[in-house]
Amino acid sequence: MRRWWHYLTPGPAQAATGLACLGVGMQRGRLPVVGPRTLDRWVAVVVTSGSGWYTARDGSRRPVAAPSVLWLRPGVPHHYAPDGGGWSESFVDFTGPGLAGYAELGLLPQEDLVPLLAADSAQRVVARIAGACRRGGPLVDAEAGAAVHELLVELHRQRADLDPRGAPVLEALRRDAFLPLPVAEHARRAGLTVAGLRRAVRAVGEAGPKEYLLAVRLSEAKLLLAAGELPVAAVARRVGYPDPAYFTRLFTRRVGVAPSVFREREYRGGLSPRAGTEGPRTTD
Repeated sequence: MRRWWHYLTPGPAQAATGLACLGVGMQRGRLPVVGPRTLDRWVAVVVTSGSGWYTARDGSRRPVAAPSVLWLRPGVPHHYAPDGGGWSESFVDFTGPGLAGYAELGLLPQEDLVPLLAADSAQRVVARIAGACRRGGPLVDAEAGAAVHELLVELHRQRADLDPRGAPVLEALRRDAFLPLPVAEHARRAGLTVAGLRRAVRAVGEAGPKEYLLAVRLSEAKLLLAAGELPVAAVARRVGYPDPAYFTRLFTRRVGVAPSVFREREYRGGLSPRAGTEGPRTTD
């Protein structure tokens, strides 16, 4: 049995960045049973080899097989262990106000046990956290906290239980984002119900189709405004808003300044379109 772990005590400034790493560990072999216990923080337990069990919230015992991740939640009892042959695992403890946003994006799943396609990329992130802790120094909390953000993304990217239609659906939304279409029409084009479209989009880490379309449109609008070649009304039409006044209100509410103010502030002097990209589609 080999075991190593390290704990951190980040201060308020690190917590204010959104996520703080509280601990990291790597162990393998015939490890002891964990729990039943309840923690006040999140823990991602990445099982990289071997098998075992955990007790679900309904009291039933479920099998665990590598590669997978056990999500231990604050305030929720957990109980788990490897089988007699042992297993290899890494764990990262974390907390912070940024967790609410990650939950909304679906990167903190509701499931306690999530199968993974592979654990290599997540392991590399954990190794960087461990390396930062071994080095120590004044930036260890910042390094470890930044890596937790990446770990959540990698664990979501490697989920084996997600709807495989998520990526092509997102590509179709991005392709048609500048057409003045309601979400229901985007769903119809993808052969999905609106609820099905929402699930597919959330499966790839986006808050929802409406939010994703808005982000794509506003990002393109910013590019066009920074180029400074089109009036605001033309920019609005190019990104799918026939009503310039509505576009201006939407842009101002989301970005914090009016489109005209954004252009004055960000003007780049006649930018050409980004290399390798096509202009916005305006017709079918």
